[in-house]
Amino acid sequence: MNCLTLDSFVPPPVQRIDSDIASRAGVDLCMLRLDLMHPHINGNKWFKLKYNLLEAQQNNFKTLLTFGGAYSNHIYAIAAAGNLFGFRTIGIIRGEERLPLNPTLSFAKQQNMQIVYCDRLTYKQRHTARLQAELQQRFGEVFLIPEGGSNLHGVRGCTEIVNQSTAFTTVCLACGTGATLAGIALALHKQQRVIGFPVLKGGEFLNQEIEKLIADYLVSGLPVGASSPASWQLVCDYHFGGYAKVNKELLLFSQEFAQAHGISLDYVYTAKMVYGVMNLIQQGWFNRGDRLLLIHTGGLQGNQVASLPLDI
Repeated sequence: MNCLTLDSFVPPPVQRIDSDIASRAGVDLCMLRLDLMHPHINGNKWFKLKYNLLEAQQNNFKTLLTFGGAYSNHIYAIAAAGNLFGFRTIGIIRGEERLPLNPTLSFAKQQNMQIVYCDRLTYKQRHTARLQAELQQRFGEVFLIPEGGSNLHGVRGCTEIVNQSTAFTTVCLACGTGATLAGIALALHKQQRVIGFPVLKGGEFLNQEIEKLIADYLVSGLPVGASSPASWQLVCDYHFGGYAKVNKELLLFSQEFAQAHGISLDYVYTAKMVYGVMNLIQQGWFNRGDRLLLIHTGGLQGNQVASLPLDI
């Protein structure tokens, strides 16, 4: 098994966003380019996987088993990480097989991931001890990583995304499971704040998920970056119809943003967050003098499949 090192990862740069909209509002904009860290294991996915992989390695697990939809960035990253660090990988995929394979699952298979399809009713039981025991019995000794890497190991990794610099008053990011937001909130100073933009329709449920992740982390004894978590909130109005649902307005916004700033946005996550931030700036939602750090969470391969509404 290969040593779990960061040799092939690039430190993510912070890029200033020169925007007339932000300038008129007196708001400073920068973007943390997590998408540039690695060709395949980039964005927040590496941070959510790091301590899960270390735990698996230290306990001599040879196989990783995880869950995701057919277009999951998490499945994509786990497959690449397993291939890079010498783990066998198994992906439990929600729904039935559809051929030909989409680019995400094609890549996963190229990285030697074993793809196992699971009906949606059974998939909903993925967190239960019964189903996990059945999977252990079927596949042997496997290290289970939850969908999206959303556990305390994942939260711990996400505390390392943003250091405790007070250069920014507000950190903004897209949300899927809430683990990344929880980790960032635990790392920042209490006078700072984190704003999450759920990419799922009805994302209000993430309030409870994030609260639980933070509470469980604080009693876990794992390292924290600050004496108390930064304040945080969710803005649930920019999901564009649901997970991986895209319309012409979002596509046009992403294209114009790329032309203006030289930054490609993934349609599933970051584009929706950036659209939301710019819309809120126009509404006067932020205060003059606010310094915003937008987190680019990678996942650009999702643009190959997210140009039309998808049922995933």
